[in-house]
Amino acid sequence: MHERIQPFPSREMSQNRPSIVAAKRGDIDGDGKMDNVLLTANKTPDSPLWQNITLVVQNQRIPLKNNLGYNPTLFLGDFTGNKVDDILVVIDTGGSGGMIYAYVFSYINGQMREIFNSDAFNEHYKYDVNFENQYKATVVSHKLKEEYILDLTYKGKEYLSEIYNQDGILKAPIKGWVNPLSGLYPVDFNRDGTYELEAYQRIAGRYNADSLGYAETVLKWNGQAFVPDRQNVAIFGGEI
Repeated sequence: MHERIQPFPSREMSQNRPSIVAAKRGDIDGDGKMDNVLLTANKTPDSPLWQNITLVVQNQRIPLKNNLGYNPTLFLGDFTGNKVDDILVVIDTGGSGGMIYAYVFSYINGQMREIFNSDAFNEHYKYDVNFENQYKATVVSHKLKEEYILDLTYKGKEYLSEIYNQDGILKAPIKGWVNPLSGLYPVDFNRDGTYELEAYQRIAGRYNADSLGYAETVLKWNGQAFVPDRQNVAIFGGEI
């Protein structure tokens, strides 16, 4: 159970002097003592953008590869099953696709190590999205070697009439895509005290705002890396 900490007083900081933007306390190294975990960053004048976002554990500064963004947050919890707190960092990129930067750090063999980062996730989880005849789209997950079939009829007649003729045949080939990571959430699915990671990637159709649904991947630590435990695709509902 995490010890509650008092909020840091808000104060105006110069651009060259970092502010504390998030703070937690937990046992990070397994010695039974509570450690201070902070995110520090430089405020951009007249903007919610934070620069030089850095993880600080006790007095150790850990730079992040992607250290520029919005609403940086911390979560402490056990992702590896060793009953010691690990660190989840999530940062909004501010892009139109709602993408995030995310990292998980764990104290392993006497040192803090990065065991998850969103860049590597995005590189490994690739998809093909194709519109098909009869008001359908297919999503192929290369990582899991699975295919999902989406029913597009919920999109409505006006949308469908733009891309299909009256007998449900595509007027022209259309390819969509799956965006990089847009959400990463700690969930203890088994209620055993060890968190899994639930990753969300938005599926886009003809253009980025044409959302078809989400690819949802549950990642579980296997002792060496986070691996997919299962994957689903969720679609939006239509009016009855």
